[in-house]
Amino acid sequence: MGSLPFTGDFEKFLRGASLYDSLLPLLTPNDPSISEPCEQFEKNVIEGLLGKLRAGIDVPNFPQFRDMNEMFLQLIDGVRKTKSGYELSGRLTIRSGRRVVPELEVVRRNASEITDAAGRRVELKICITGPYTLSSVLVNKTSEAFRQFGEALREIVGASVVAHKNMKVTLVSIDEPVFGLASDTLLDRGSSGREILLKAWEEVCHEAKTKGAKTLIHLHNTADDLFWSARDLDLVQSHVGDPMYESGGAKQVCERSDKFIEASVAITDFDCLIRQRIGMSKKRVSEASMGQLVADAWGTIKAGKVDPTTYLEDSKMMRSRLARILKLFGKQRVLFAGPECGMRSFPNLECALECLRRVSKVTKGRS
Repeated sequence: MGSLPFTGDFEKFLRGASLYDSLLPLLTPNDPSISEPCEQFEKNVIEGLLGKLRAGIDVPNFPQFRDMNEMFLQLIDGVRKTKSGYELSGRLTIRSGRRVVPELEVVRRNASEITDAAGRRVELKICITGPYTLSSVLVNKTSEAFRQFGEALREIVGASVVAHKNMKVTLVSIDEPVFGLASDTLLDRGSSGREILLKAWEEVCHEAKTKGAKTLIHLHNTADDLFWSARDLDLVQSHVGDPMYESGGAKQVCERSDKFIEASVAITDFDCLIRQRIGMSKKRVSEASMGQLVADAWGTIKAGKVDPTTYLEDSKMMRSRLARILKLFGKQRVLFAGPECGMRSFPNLECALECLRRVSKVTKGRS
């Protein structure tokens, strides 16, 4: 959800992320092979967050330039990477001294500077890759993995949602983009795996709630309704076009379970945005032709011949989506609104920030 496109030396950035919250920068402060990647990592994260704040986002997520699975797997022992993929190699535990993602640690250490630049105390959202999505990278996935990832994530949340005079974690999002997209026998109704996953979500949510944060689950598909049963889960969000946003039944379940909605008002799949624009200009296009036209569009963008912001949805479209969701669920049930997901697919950072500016204006009722 907080992902942004990255420009620069990504390998140096990744090295900085792996070193940032370790003892090496303190033990070898004059070693440029350590200090420079850490400084670059810190700089990119601060600039990314300030960009979101200046775009008008009230509760931004810490910038996620790294893979959402990798950044949490690196905090956890008991998982190993093999030629065939990730495997469980023992009981999952948090690595010593590594309970907070480095990106959040950057924000903590520089909270005063960020607050001064933003002109206000920063309210932050933190996205946690969910236990089901993390389990799905395993070649030997089991329902027990749901339980152990849930326990590890609960510990990470407990260390992440802490009081700070210049920063407040307002919202904790469990990101489960894989959940519900494909049939999984581990989640059959009445199965133990289904109950284990539900409990894992509940434990993560409970930890966040006890620290004063609201809780959200971010989905790409809401066909499986298990999430509605999660205790201490406050909000639900899915992608633009998900039936939930147009369902009277979803409204009833939302009210019955006393949950709330985050409205998704902007598409963030850039290929989809290009396809939309092509579809507006051409009546009928075969799939093969569409694929070539999308490739051609990317070619002109990368060559600098076309401003990629011309492919963004306009404020009118975003405002229309928000109005429909507010009409269905009622203003009292829609606590947040934003883009549907992260913006890793965008051509550059400025294009992503322009999308956020438009979203901010729409949600604040500005033209």
